[in-house]
Amino acid sequence: MMTNLFSAFDPATSTWSSMNWSSMMITFILVPSYYWSLPNRSQSIINNIMIKLNQEFKTLISINPEKITMLFVSLFMLILTNNMMGLLPYMFTSTSHIIITISMALPLWVGFMMYGWINHTKHMFAHLLPAGTPLPLMPFMVCIETVSNMIRPGSLAVRLMANMIAGHLLMSLLGNNAVSTANFIIPLIAILQMGLMSFEIAVSVIQAYVFSVLSTLYSSEVN
Repeated sequence: MMTNLFSAFDPATSTWSSMNWSSMMITFILVPSYYWSLPNRSQSIINNIMIKLNQEFKTLISINPEKITMLFVSLFMLILTNNMMGLLPYMFTSTSHIIITISMALPLWVGFMMYGWINHTKHMFAHLLPAGTPLPLMPFMVCIETVSNMIRPGSLAVRLMANMIAGHLLMSLLGNNAVSTANFIIPLIAILQMGLMSFEIAVSVIQAYVFSVLSTLYSSEVN
């Protein structure tokens, strides 16, 4: 019995054998071993996606683009996999939890900041004050830029978490109401659910892409 609508997004359970967090690794467990060795269609599609992303990220990254692009490509694939796994029935969406999203955003931001302040200190100080700022506004602009820079990992984490929760919450509302509605409304709810599922698939891809692209843009500002 669901006592709270938002309890569907709570991974904590009363049993010691909870498998909620296993969704992060279940893809690699269920996929057969020949998937990783043979050039099948699925692997060809993934390889093409990774090649396109690698080419795009190289144009955005200024810190060793030949070496660091695969980090963001891997980040995109990790987020996309977990977003898609969360669309399966009775599967917990790990990317809808703030612990997972902040653990991906915060280390990247801290690494970029450490690299920038250690190797390009003057550039980092200059970045706090946009060119052409009037003298009376300079102290305020430094404060605004500092706060804007510090909230970046939080905005990345909350953006991904909120977008993954929103669609699932709407689907949960429609699913719960379908039980208590008249029979002639159930087909309409089923059509809406299929439309929402298609929309959630698109959101899963877009949010993985947005998270990766924003991370690359933040890295380009420290050089």
